[in-house]
Amino acid sequence: MKINGVSYRSVWLDSDGWSVNIFDQTKLPWQVEVIRLTGWEQAAHAIRSMQVRGAPLIGAVAAYGVALAMREDPAKLDEILEALNETRPTAINLRWALDRQRARLHNLPLEARAAEAYAEAAAIADDDAETCRRIGENGLPLLAAIAEKKGRVNVLTHCNAGWLATVDWGTALSPIYQAHDAGIDVRVWVDETRPRNQGAALTAFELGAHGVKHTVIADNAGGHYMQHGEVDIVIVGTDRVTRTGDVANKIGTYLKALAAKDNGVPFWVALPHSTLDMRVRDGVAEIPIEERSDAEVTDMTGRTADGRIETVRVVSAGSPAANPAFDVTPARLVTGLITERGRCAATEQALLELYPEKG
Repeated sequence: MKINGVSYRSVWLDSDGWSVNIFDQTKLPWQVEVIRLTGWEQAAHAIRSMQVRGAPLIGAVAAYGVALAMREDPAKLDEILEALNETRPTAINLRWALDRQRARLHNLPLEARAAEAYAEAAAIADDDAETCRRIGENGLPLLAAIAEKKGRVNVLTHCNAGWLATVDWGTALSPIYQAHDAGIDVRVWVDETRPRNQGAALTAFELGAHGVKHTVIADNAGGHYMQHGEVDIVIVGTDRVTRTGDVANKIGTYLKALAAKDNGVPFWVALPHSTLDMRVRDGVAEIPIEERSDAEVTDMTGRTADGRIETVRVVSAGSPAANPAFDVTPARLVTGLITERGRCAATEQALLELYPEKG
């Protein structure tokens, strides 16, 4: 997608042909800063610290982390795979990408591993970009049908599921970008998405960079706009979808799904094949939920009136905070799933019809 009219992916090889470039998403939207990764430890840090985030992008960067490691010491494959897998527990794409690297490299001679690891990482990145483009194609008719009836379409999103969360296009935002590019009058209600404010900082940044109309709202305002007919459809991304259609996504997604159900607003979840975890049936009981630092709740970073970037505490001194990073929306609240293979109900049968090889 575009920043200042220039197209970028969210991860790419440097001109030297081996180091890896990413945007430091902890600096956005205040600064557009590129980090050059030269070792697997940097890749692991980038994932853990959320310099990169979003389930598909985490997988792609982890795959490139393996490639960097194989360039350094191809004998440490298993050790590196384990270390990278421990960086973030909820997003299944991480393990999916590492499993692909393991299958590609494990039986190769040591001297062949680096080149093959780079080739596999590139294939994972290309697959994600094309997958997200197709998700957009399959979600576009939902927006077009609403716009045809009403003249415009109001979409509510939660967290960031755009190109900054993937290699390109995004999941939940891909239909929105394609609707905008097709001339459809689309407006996006952007949940701020506390505590890390990925909506206010990242979704708003990339929608604005692409010229898509949007308005940032407080997380608790979505239900109000649904009650007053100002939300036509909710589209969110996801970090893991179970074989029965339960959806793990950024904390607060469950409450949006409840509000949408109560107000008759369609609630759609956009996902690539790499986000499916067919080994899990009960998302609430079985998906591990990452507990992050309480500082993400107690402190906030922003730009002061004189242009300085400052972090301030917003919680009463001495008060503790809890910070679960994700919640699980049960399949019964999900209108349907938007995948690269088409749209389907959030049920085991429907998922297996789209992905019979995962049965």
